[in-house]
Amino acid sequence: MRAPTVTACLLLLCGLQGGRVASICPTVCTCTRGHRVVDCSSRGLTKLPPGLQHNINFVNLSFNSLQGLESQLTHYAHLRTLDLSYNRLETLPPALPRSLWDIRAAGNHLRSLDKNDTAYHWNLKVLDLSDNELERVVFINNTLPSLRALNLSHNRFWTVPTNMPHNLESVDLSHNYLVQILPGSLDRLPRLALFYLHANRFSWLPDGVFEKLAALEVMTLGDNPWACEEEENITKLLTWAGQTRATVLGCPCYTKPVCGRQATPGRERHSALFTEPPLWVDGPSPGHQANWALFETGEDQDRRGANDSGDRESFGWAPPTDSGSFSTRPPSTEQPRAPTSRNKSHGLLSNTQTVPLVILVLTVFNTF
Repeated sequence: MRAPTVTACLLLLCGLQGGRVASICPTVCTCTRGHRVVDCSSRGLTKLPPGLQHNINFVNLSFNSLQGLESQLTHYAHLRTLDLSYNRLETLPPALPRSLWDIRAAGNHLRSLDKNDTAYHWNLKVLDLSDNELERVVFINNTLPSLRALNLSHNRFWTVPTNMPHNLESVDLSHNYLVQILPGSLDRLPRLALFYLHANRFSWLPDGVFEKLAALEVMTLGDNPWACEEEENITKLLTWAGQTRATVLGCPCYTKPVCGRQATPGRERHSALFTEPPLWVDGPSPGHQANWALFETGEDQDRRGANDSGDRESFGWAPPTDSGSFSTRPPSTEQPRAPTSRNKSHGLLSNTQTVPLVILVLTVFNTF
């Protein structure tokens, strides 16, 4: 009974090419965690690299030259995090895996988000479409039930999107061209805690537009051209800003840097970050990498473990430190987006592993 088994093992060993076991990590990428975490960023890719194993759960394709992926990612049914940031995509790839928790597509050339692009992503928790050319997004009622963080900053919106997913806890619409919020469009966001509206073109807002945001904790309103001379409209907004339980950074009409009943001493030092242009306006800084302060999902949770403190996770994009701007993304007019130089010392895994045949043969015979 042992002879056929041993023979089969020897045949398998003879099939190895030159004593080397072929890796299942693409040659242009680096892989960790059993080749399920794949980093293919800044490789000059124009198409999906071959050789990805079927059960990958994290893939970073950022800072490449991808123009379209068609349906090439559909069959990766275990994929949790997909980073397509800073490529040349004009639309989101169709038929993305429904297993995804985190889609990052910042810094592309997306102009619209159709209802079918996200209609079936029941598990999605984070969607980052910042620094694109979006003018509209279409969400269907009761879709994206798990979505917690939505980043639409640095786009071309004129109106705050309607029908946003109801369980959102963080929405970033800063650095757009927003001039209006339609009455009632925010009424079905009971969990929204972080709402970033700074650096837009608001001059006034309808009375009571924020009244239904019961969970609101932080809002930014700085760097907007408020019509302070229109006392009737602006007085109502200032009254709400002063009485809300949330912290409002950048009070309208420069009345004070921070308002709201939760405003505490010491927060004033952050107010400039929401009322002044970002640092890259005077010239892009080297290394245009997005400042990922997203809440942990998917592979991030696997790496870091559970939140030991027991506190509620912070969803969305956290305020920066004093030394940096609110956003480190480059201007959306910069084209093409050149890949940045990165430190690629991720604990590199070679694409082939040399295995002495003698050791493998001895191991097989000792087993039997």
